[in-house]
Amino acid sequence: QVQLVESGGGLVQAGESLRLSCAASRILFKVNTMGWYRQAPGKQRELVATFTSGGTTNYGDSVKGRFTISGDSARNTVYLQMNSLKPEDTAVYYCNANGLAVGLPYNYWGQGTQVTVSS
Repeated sequence: QVQLVESGGGLVQAGESLRLSCAASRILFKVNTMGWYRQAPGKQRELVATFTSGGTTNYGDSVKGRFTISGDSARNTVYLQMNSLKPEDTAVYYCNANGLAVGLPYNYWGQGTQVTVSS
């Protein structure tokens, strides 16, 4: 079973920065996208940022210009640099990887890492 292991969450003040990291426990084949989603209390999980194996990035509207995703789908790692954090960025952040292995689709999630931004 593949595990996505996240790290880097924590408590910061508004305006500060954090960097999240995620690594797969083993090699993933034919990755389509890797990225980050978040879920705040009482809200649905939403897109933060993803990138495809071809290098295309996609960002949620609320984080554009402040967050930057990077990583290497071949090495199965993904990072999220979060700058100018706001209290509304407070959420549990989940790493995701999806693709195709032996003809079957897969969609893996990490356990989540808490990000709390105080005002």
